[in-house]
Order: sequence, then structure tokens, then C-alpha cells
Amino acid sequence: MSLNAKEPPKVAITRRSRVHGVVITQVVQQVPVGKSTPDFIRKPMAMTINEGRRAFFKATVSGEPTPSVTWGRNKGDVNDADKYKIKYEEKSKEHILEIPQAKPELADTYKCFATNEYGTAVCSATLIVIKAKDDEPQDFRKMLKKTVVVTKKKQLPPKEGELDPKLLEVLLTAPKKDYQRICLDFGVTDFRWLLKRLNQLKKERADEQAKVVENIGNVRQIEVKPSGKAEFSLDMTLLDPNSKIYLYKDGNRVPYGNNGNSKHSLQKRGNTYCFTIKDPQPEDAGLYQVDVGETTVLTTDFQVPAVSFADKINNTKALENKDASFQCVLSTPLNRITWSTSDSSLEHGDKYEINVSEDKLTHTLTIKNCEKADNGTYYAIAGTASCKASLVVEADPNAHKGLKKSKDQHELAKLEIEDTKEKDRQNESSGKIGAGVGDDSSGTSDITKDDWSHDSHGWKGKSENNNNLLGGRDESQKVDAGKERVQAGLTVSDAAQDQGVQFVSGLSDATAVTGGRAELFCKLSTENAKGRWYKNGKLLTDDDGVQIIQDGAHHKLIIDCCNKEDGAVYRFESDGRKSEATLNIQDPPKVDASALVKFTKPVVVKAGETAEWKLQFSGGEPMKIQWSKDDDELLPALNMRIEKSATSSKLRLAKCQRKDSGEIKIKIKNEFGTTEAISKLIVLDKPTPPQGPVEILESALTSVEFKWKPPKDDGGCPITNYIIERQLVGRNKWSSLGQIGGNSTVYRDSDVEPGKRYCYRIRAKNSEGVSDCLQTEAIAAGVLRYPGAPSPPKVVRACKDCISLAWSAPCNTGGTKIVGFNLEKRKKGTNNWSLVNQEGPIKDSKYEVKDVCEGVAYEFRVSAINLSGPGDPSNPSDAVIARDPMKPPGKVTDLRVTSSDYVTLSLAWTKPKEVKGSQDEAQGYYVEIRPVASSDWTRCNGVPITTTTYTVRGLKAMAAYWVRVVATNYGGDGEPRGFDNHIIAMPPPVWPKFKDRNLKNFVVVRAGNTVRLNIPFEASPFPEVSWLKDGALVPKHVTVTNSDKASQMLIPTSERSDSGVYTVIVKNLVGQESFNVEIRVTDDPKPPGPVELYQNVPGTVTVSWAPSPDETKDDRLHYVISKRDSFKPTWRTVAENLFNNKFTVVDIVPGRQYHFRVYAKNDMGLSAPSVSPAFEIKKERERFKVNVPQRKSVDLSSAPSFITPLRRHIPPEGYECHMSCAVKGDPAPRVAWYHDDVDLSVNSNYYITNVCGVCSLLILRVDANDGGEYKVVVENHLGSAESSMMLKVREKRTWTMEATTEYL
Repeated sequence: MSLNAKEPPKVAITRRSRVHGVVITQVVQQVPVGKSTPDFIRKPMAMTINEGRRAFFKATVSGEPTPSVTWGRNKGDVNDADKYKIKYEEKSKEHILEIPQAKPELADTYKCFATNEYGTAVCSATLIVIKAKDDEPQDFRKMLKKTVVVTKKKQLPPKEGELDPKLLEVLLTAPKKDYQRICLDFGVTDFRWLLKRLNQLKKERADEQAKVVENIGNVRQIEVKPSGKAEFSLDMTLLDPNSKIYLYKDGNRVPYGNNGNSKHSLQKRGNTYCFTIKDPQPEDAGLYQVDVGETTVLTTDFQVPAVSFADKINNTKALENKDASFQCVLSTPLNRITWSTSDSSLEHGDKYEINVSEDKLTHTLTIKNCEKADNGTYYAIAGTASCKASLVVEADPNAHKGLKKSKDQHELAKLEIEDTKEKDRQNESSGKIGAGVGDDSSGTSDITKDDWSHDSHGWKGKSENNNNLLGGRDESQKVDAGKERVQAGLTVSDAAQDQGVQFVSGLSDATAVTGGRAELFCKLSTENAKGRWYKNGKLLTDDDGVQIIQDGAHHKLIIDCCNKEDGAVYRFESDGRKSEATLNIQDPPKVDASALVKFTKPVVVKAGETAEWKLQFSGGEPMKIQWSKDDDELLPALNMRIEKSATSSKLRLAKCQRKDSGEIKIKIKNEFGTTEAISKLIVLDKPTPPQGPVEILESALTSVEFKWKPPKDDGGCPITNYIIERQLVGRNKWSSLGQIGGNSTVYRDSDVEPGKRYCYRIRAKNSEGVSDCLQTEAIAAGVLRYPGAPSPPKVVRACKDCISLAWSAPCNTGGTKIVGFNLEKRKKGTNNWSLVNQEGPIKDSKYEVKDVCEGVAYEFRVSAINLSGPGDPSNPSDAVIARDPMKPPGKVTDLRVTSSDYVTLSLAWTKPKEVKGSQDEAQGYYVEIRPVASSDWTRCNGVPITTTTYTVRGLKAMAAYWVRVVATNYGGDGEPRGFDNHIIAMPPPVWPKFKDRNLKNFVVVRAGNTVRLNIPFEASPFPEVSWLKDGALVPKHVTVTNSDKASQMLIPTSERSDSGVYTVIVKNLVGQESFNVEIRVTDDPKPPGPVELYQNVPGTVTVSWAPSPDETKDDRLHYVISKRDSFKPTWRTVAENLFNNKFTVVDIVPGRQYHFRVYAKNDMGLSAPSVSPAFEIKKERERFKVNVPQRKSVDLSSAPSFITPLRRHIPPEGYECHMSCAVKGDPAPRVAWYHDDVDLSVNSNYYITNVCGVCSLLILRVDANDGGEYKVVVENHLGSAESSMMLKVREKRTWTMEATTEYL
């Protein structure tokens, strides 16, 4: 072996595979990029077959380079070609181990190895061979010794990262909205911890799918449809339309057809692939996968539970805008069932509410706000069972009665709006920190009882077609309604007094700078309430250097010239109510004003000189200083020096160049803020050359005129002159033409000869020198140059005998001035252009064409004329009809509001009718609004819209607006159409409801901790929120904070007395809703008192103890007793949930010593134990005495009978079932087994033995067909006997864990 050739070090790194049961061993330290260790895409599946049948194992592997595949078994090898055939299918990429004829001696655990140079992957599969029964009886126990039976190990609870691979496979292709449902089916109640792993797997799967498909979407999991078929589908675009699509069930390929007649079928509609299972049965349950080639694109789990309907859904009728419900009861608990119509499945949402009872037996579907479109048939599908019922939606005859209450609601709304306006005016006048929480409603006006109305199109202002909502009442009804309003008002007032002082707006955290001013602000519900301010718990007065101001219900704390000591926690207290806020004092960098003015002055230097900047500052340390030029950071270099200190910084630039000119910025930063100062560096130098290209303005016979652009860089000082030189093409001599002022960039050379060409050089001059030259191309004198095309003519005015046009001259004049224009016309749709100005060129850029015919459409074009002649014509103008101007349109009709919210308003109207001679057709519309308090109308759309709908945006909440719509056409604007009353920016009323369905209704809190309940809700208009404890107002130490979307209840330091039922009530003009939360404040229980033991009955001991001190404080406190004896030293619980102080323990064995512990337990947990003294019962020994019985002759002949009869069995599907009984009789009886009265003695699927009177029957794998009555009949010449039992096969199912109580 050569010493120079070193092999890479070998390692053994074991990794997990994405496929469950596969172990990967990596033999190198690091796998190169683009290479990979072997892995299994699909591993072999375990098989159980009868003797003599064909068995095979299939595997699909991956890896780079491609791994080699070998097979093996635990007992022996697979080299015998007569028993094993190993092959590889190129088309499906499958490695196959085939056993043509399975025999019992071939039953074993087979292994598949995939190997390449970077590692090995291995997996195993079990083969079970069921031996055929011979004619002669055999000892079944001996036969079992020859067969390898693999039993499933009991799986431990899954740890993090160790899940059923089927769950991850299903989640990889499922929509996110189905995650919770799928995890619940697999027994996973919290799936958030596996999202990271799932996202990683999704990325890997997406990379694989990108090789075969362009995109995948709209994945629908498998569902049983009302037609009785099970369907699942996806939208998919294949990269190769000829790619093969495979369907697998539990890893085995399933053949399918292209029509609905086969068991499994695939139907393709465009890019949608829909798989169908016809007449699904329990054996069709399993994990289905759709593969494109070797890549999985969809995975779905089909479960067929054994369930039926104990109570089916019934036909239902409902009124419009009311709710309708369907309810069914199942025979077996299910987490969910499928609700659907004949067209599609129904999901839980705003329209449909799906509920399941706690026992998972009762399922309810609620259709909210029924409409006529909801009529139809609804289906409930559970497993393969289904039932249906119809829904009929009828019109509500009493719908108009609900409007009678609107007047009182409008009065309450008016009071609410006025209160909001008052709050806004106070907030605007204060304008300080923490000045309230309400929205700005300065534009809101008073709202009267007639401001709101409702029709079929939504909420809108009262129009000319609306009637008074209260107009139909008689006088007596009005009087009664008034009494009701007065009574309601008194009730609200009394309730308000009982609530005591409340915070309308609490303190808010504030920030102030050193030397600045800080203000803290809050508002109480009453003006007479007094309050006190505290700083870090210390009472503040005016002598502490602060200002304490009370303005009615407004309370302020003002601190002038803040310093670091003023940063603290401030609290305001009034009548037991508290509100806290933190004031943070910051010391950002500061620069003296005079130093800043000096720094900002531009620094002007000449090229090659040195520039300097220096700035002094102050502020909290540490400071970070950064210099930059034109936003690029400056770092020390050969020509750059930066000096920094705690109070100043200096920048020095040596040998400045013109390119160094620019903006110089210093940025000073600390933890409190940033300060910037900007200066400017100007480096003076000679200018750059003038810019080209040179534009030729005129090239006449006797003169040449051209134009250039000023230099890009003037050198930092103004251009004083331009130096012009000329050269005749073909000669080397340049002659000077003189200088012109720096303000002009045009030169006219009048000393030229016709037909000759000239070149010109232009130089710029400033106070620092002369620039390099700009040289023109050769310019010919006296060459014809035609002008460019003018702009298309525009129609100024049109009538039946005259059309007025205007246009613009071309930018390119051809080097000479424009002397006129030619105007041409043609009829629309023809190609014949005719000259309009027959008398000569048009001198102006406008013209009136009078040679037109009424009603004919014309197009016009124009061309410019210079000294060389006419140029190219312009593009044609828009077609114009020779007719008199149009009449403005009329008013729009049926103006209405279709929808609204706090910031938008949607309108719709009908197009005005055309009246010949007075109003023409409308060609567009303007929408105009104005606040009630303003007199100016504002157009919402600057350009007319052609549709008859529009949405106005940017409104103020609860503000009132006038709205109108104006129709327009070429003849002008028509008359506006508006509403009779103003419109309020608010959505339709919404009944209060709580948005979070997962709100807790029971909370346990440790005494001394903070209790915070946040209750989100939805209501319109803004509701009134109140809290109650056990039906009364909450105590004063409870702080309640409300907003328009949620309410928060806070108990800073909880006590046991705070335990109770808290109720939040949300009420607005529409109605009210409430929600109850039980809060239990407790602590770790104290241990019970001394424990005593005594014996009243032999073999028992009575344990008694003194009660825990917490027993009287906590009604949920109970006791737990544990025991330990001298035989088993471990403690075990013998009693729990004891609410008394005594318990009798049985099964006390004499001679053993016993110890007992008593714990107190409540919602927080167990207390420390109270230990009992040792207890022991002395064991008395008795003298052994043997009684020898007398022998008697006995006749042993007897009729058959059962010593032990058959017992009932309920085995799970797929497991073995062993039935046995014991019989006696002399002579030995004959035994016969029956299944549903069918003799089993000749059935090879059952193994029957009779050993010494013990009769046994064994079923290896139980399925649904094995259920029924089993009977054993024994007989001899003296008689017979029989015993029977019922066998019920239980379906496999996955049990879920119940959710545990969460503690705050």
C-alpha cells in the first residue's frame, strides 16, 4: 500500500429519513454539493398471504449518485433463484423482490439496502405466510412454532418531531384552513410546534414538484358527495403533458379508468384533475397519494367510520333575514361530518355556522340571515351514510313592524353623537399627551330623528320617496312611546350614578427630552371628582416643581424643564380608581444654534486647497459620530482626517478636487435619538466643455445658426463667456469668431458661402480658466431642410356649418423659420385628403373650416412650411361631426345608497332620459359632496365616469354629508340630483357579538397575581360596555378600559374575594349581548392537620385527619390519600376527591407495616403531605394440621358439561382472536364448533384444538366478516351440552386527548 495515498476518514452518522422506518447511515463527514446519501421514496410494505400465493416487495430509492439496491433476510439469504426473483422496472423506477410461491419456511423479516459512496439506507418488511390445513389433525401449537408472527409494539406518546408520517404527508398538500381538522383526526390537538418542520418539508416537496409541474393549486381533500361517490381533486399544470399520473392507496398502486364506470376513475377538465371512488366501502379507507412520475403532488386520508344516523335532519321553513337550523344525531361520536348542498360543501363562516356537541354525537348546521337564494336541499354526510332535507325561505309578513323602534334609536344616537362631539372639542382644546381616545369628528353635525332610514338597498338619507317611519302611529301610541323613553332614560341615569367615578380616558405613556416640557392627561366621568398624583408611589404637590391642573373632568400634570430624575411611574387616583403611565426622559444629541449656523455655511476652496469642518455638541453618552459625503460614509484616508471627542468632531480634506464638491453631513447618534448637520463643499475649477449634440437652428444661403447646451459643470462659478472658432472643411486653419456672453448658448454666423461646409469649436470660460472645446459636425450652408410634423389639430368649436381648429408648430423647424401651414380634410372612413386653404398658407396656428356638410364626420391634418417647403403632415385629428352643440342632459333618477360604512359610501342611480330639443344623452357623471357645516361642494371624481355606480371614500366616521350626482356631456353639465336629507357616514346597524369563539369562561389565578381579561367584540354603532361581578357593579379596584373593538378588565393584585362570575355587557342601539367568565382566585393549599389511624373492622384501617385551614376559604378543596407498605415501598393513591375528613382503607394484610399520607388539593395543585404514624396488624401463627379424607369408590361416568363456558370477545379489526372453553365428561365427549350455525371443522381459516378438555379456536386476522355467533357443542352417549357467545369486531380508530385546563 502506498503511504502517499490517504483514504478519506470513514464515519458513521445516523440520520432520519422522511419515510417512517428508514434508517440512513452517512459514511463521510460532509456530502459534496450536488450529491446526496441514499433514501427511500417508497419503502416495501409488510405482507400476509396464504401458502402457495405469490409475494413481492417493491421499493423506490433516490440518491446522487444513483444507489445500488440489494435484498436480504434475517434467517438466511435470497440467492436461491428458484425461490427469489430480483428485478428492476425502468418505467416505474421500482426495485422488486418477488417470491413466486410463498412457503411457511420463507416467512421472515426481509431487508432492503440502498448503497452509494456516501452512505447506506436500510428498511425492513415482514412476510407472514399462513400455512394451508392438512387432512390429518395437527397440533396447532407446533405449527405456530414454524410461523413468525410479528405483533405491533405499543407506541409511546409521540415526542416533538416524531409523528405519524401519514399526518405530515396529508398536511403537505392540504390548505392551511384544514390543518386543525386533519390534526384532530390524527389525535394532535396542538400543531403549532410542528409548523417549522412542516414548512421545511413543504419547501423540499415544492422543489421536487417544480421538476414535473408548473403550478399546483385549489387542492380539495377527499369527501363523500351527495351522489354517494368519494372525490378529491387539484388544479395542476404539467411541464410535460405526456407525464404519467399514478394513484396509490397505502403505498400500493391502484388502477383507475377514465370514465365513471370503474371503481377508481380520473376525469380531467382543463387543468383540473378529479379522482372518484365509486360506491366507497370500509375497505376503501386508507392513505391515497397522486404521483406525477416519481413525485407526490397530493396526499389525502380517507376514513370510513362505522356510523349511522340515530336521528336524521328534517325539512325546515324559515322567514327571510332569520336563521334556519338542521340537526342530526349519530350512533357513534365523530369529530365532524360533511354538510353540503347539491352543488358544493359548506364551510363554517359568516353565512354558515357548524356546531358539534361535547359528546360528538349531535351535529348542527345554522344558515344565518336566510334569503330566497338559500332555498334547496341540504345534505348531512357521515362516513358513507347520508341524509337530506329541504329548506323553504318565506317572506316575513311582520318585517315592517321592526321599524317602529327606529325613532327611539335615533334619539339615543343623537345623544351619543353630541357626547362624541363634546369629547372631540375638549380634546382639540387640550391637544396634549394622552388627550383622549376618540376619533376626530369635528365635521359631524347634530343628528335628528329623521336622519336615518332603511330600504331594501341599505341605509341611506331620507329621499323624496321615503315616508316618515313613525307616520303610521296614532296619538295614543306616540304617548305610550314617550313614556317608555322617559322611563328608559331614568333607568340609564340611575345606573350611571351607581357606577361611581370611571376613567373616560386613562393615562398614556409619554416621552420627553431633557430641558423640555412633559404633560400627563386623563379624563374622569364626572367633573366634581377629586384626584391625587403619585410619582413612584410618592404623593405629588405643587411644591415638588410640577403643575397640577383640574379643568372639570380633565386632570393634568405638567413638568417644565425635565431632567433625568423626572423619569418615573406616575399614577392618578380618584375614588379608588387608578391609572398609571411611565414618563421616559431622553437626552438626545444637541448642537448649539450659533455653532450650527456656522457649520451650515458652504465651504468654498480652489482646486488643490484644503477644506475643514468642526462641530461641537452635547448629549448622553456613548455617542456615535459618522461623517458622510452625498450619503456615502467617509473613512480616514491619505487626504482625509477625522478627529472625534466626547463634545466635538473635526473633518479635514486635503488637496480637494472638483469631484469632491457635494453635501457634507455629520450624523451624531446615541440611544435617545439622532442629530444631523449639513454643510456644503464647493471646489472651484475651470468648467467642463459645453454639452452636445449641437442643434442646427438655421442653415440658409447666407447664414448658419446653431445651439448647444451649457457645460455640465460650470466649475463652481458662473460662465462668463463662450469662445467661438470656425474651420472650413478641407482646411487645417481655425479662425476665431470672437466671444459671446455666458447667458446665451446660440450663435449665428452670417459670413458663410452657399454650398460650403463649416466646423465650429465652442469653449466655456469662467474666472478660473477656459474649458476644453466642443466641436460640431460639418454644417452645410444653403441645404434644403424641411420642418417636422406639427401636433394633430384639436377641435375648438363645432357647429353645422363651421368647425374651428387649433394646433401647435413643430419643434423641428428644419433650420429656418416657419412661414405658414397647410390644412387638409377628409371624410371619416375615406383616404382622399383635400386641401382646405386653397388661397395660400395659413399664417396662424388656428383656422375655421366652413366648407363642411351638416351631419358628416371629418378628420383633419396639418403640415408646416419653411423656406425649403412643406414638411410631413401631422397625425389625423379626432373625428368631429358638423352639427350644432349638444344640449346638457337632465337629472339622474332613482338615486340611492347601496352600502356604507364609517369611511365609504356607495351610490347607484339610473341614466337620465333623452328628450329631443331640451336635453341630450348623458355621456358621463360627476359625484359631489359637502359636509353639512360647509357650503362648498367638492367633486369626488375629476374625470367624468361612464358607469351609474360610484363609491365615495375618505369620509369621517359618523359625519353628516349632502350628496348629489350631476350628469354631463359635450353640451355641459346638467342639473344635479341629490337627497332630501343628509347622509351619515356609518355602516348598517350590527347586533353586538363577541368575535373570539375560543374565549375562556373559567379562569384560575394565583392570589396576588394580575387578572387581565380582554374581550373582543363587534357592534355598530359604537356600543356601551359595562362589567358586573355576580350581578352587581365591579369593585372600585377593578379597572375597565373600553375601545370600539374590545373591552379589558384589569385587577392589578388579585385576592380571594375577587373570585366570582364576571359579566361583560355590550349594548348599542340595535341590541345587547353578554358574556360570563368565572374567575377563581386561590393559592397553594395548606396541608391538613395531624393524621390518626385506628381499626374498627379486622382487615381495615380508618384514616382521620384535621381539616386544612383553607377548607373554609375554598369550596373546591378536597383531599387525596396515598399508601405505602413494607412489601411495596412505592407510594400509590388509594383515595381522592374526598370532601370529608375520614376514610377507611381495606385489604390490610396482617404482618405488613403501613404508612399513609394525606394531601389537600385545589385548582392550583397539591399541598405538602401530612404523614401518619406507622400501622401494623400482628400475624398469629396457627398449628398445621392435616385431615386425611376417607377414600370412596366413585363412578366417573358423566354426561358432557362445561367447566368454563365461552366468553364474549370484541377484538379490533386486523388482530388475532383466541376463543376457549373447558369441558368435562366421561367418556371424553366429541367437540364441534359452529359460526352462525355453519360447521367450522372443514374451514381452513380457523384453527381448532382440543387438549385435555380445553377446546380452543384461533382466528389470525379478524375482519368484519368474522363477526357473529360462535357455538361449541359437546356430546357423548350420556348426553350433550352447548355454549355460545357473540363476537363483535371493533374498527380501528385513533383516540384524541382531551384539552387540559389552562391556568393564568
